[in-house]
Amino acid sequence: MLVAAGPASAGSTHERFEFSSYSEVDALFNKLNYTPETWQQGVRAVPRVYLTEIPARWRDSVAPNISVETKKRIFFRALAPLVLRANELIAQERERLKRISEDRALMQRERSWLQALAERYKVGGDSSTPLGDSDLEELLVRVDVIPTSLVLAQAAEESGWGTSRFAAQGNALFGQWTWGGAGIQPEQQRQSLGDYKIAAFDSPQESVSAYAHNLNTHSAYAPLRQRRASLRADGQPLTGRALVNTLTSYSERGEEYVESLQAIIRVNKLAPADDAYLLDMTPIDLVPVGAGVVPASD
Repeated sequence: MLVAAGPASAGSTHERFEFSSYSEVDALFNKLNYTPETWQQGVRAVPRVYLTEIPARWRDSVAPNISVETKKRIFFRALAPLVLRANELIAQERERLKRISEDRALMQRERSWLQALAERYKVGGDSSTPLGDSDLEELLVRVDVIPTSLVLAQAAEESGWGTSRFAAQGNALFGQWTWGGAGIQPEQQRQSLGDYKIAAFDSPQESVSAYAHNLNTHSAYAPLRQRRASLRADGQPLTGRALVNTLTSYSERGEEYVESLQAIIRVNKLAPADDAYLLDMTPIDLVPVGAGVVPASD
């Protein structure tokens, strides 16, 4: 059910679509021309429909009772807008960063924003020290998008198409670890690795954004960032196929993990997702209601 729009971020509103079954979401997608048929026809426009929570019923009762192909189709269509939105926000910051790096006068006016960005992306030293040219170059290496096909493949691999316990309990799609704080306790925790948990998120959007930030900042993924920067320098497109080989450090499985991601991209024909883009429209929040939804915490 589509209910009245309400305030969202500054300058925008989000409509709210409450649903208790996937058929309701499917009907909305059809209305928005977001269908497998239009995708096969080459349409790469994706509506701004943002799932606000992964309902427990997806794991418990929906996914087990539908075909594998239907499960994949639902998963990819629900997740793609979130991936594109995360990349859109990164791209906006990247464009602002590029303008600043090319204009010294602007750099002085934007100093506080630039310093905050550097701290968030773990570039530079003390906040009182002005950023140098090498810092700006490193920021441009880090503040960049992740190919949609790669994000979709990793989310599918890490969360079992959104059916993992971590996805159901904490909207966790990428198996990110956290220490010394809130999170979801693994059933078989390896004591030798410390008191780690799986990071939980208030929404799938937060999970996607945190994953992208992890790839853009953690030292283990420097090879991905360098490969991406090389593609940029050569004027080549950023694709999942071009970057997937750099992710051997994401899993203890190493090369086997990369091969699994390659297979997901290939078998599910995800490469065209790298050309997808968000429609210019009022965003719609997809809000699960009814049975199988985790109550919001106070």
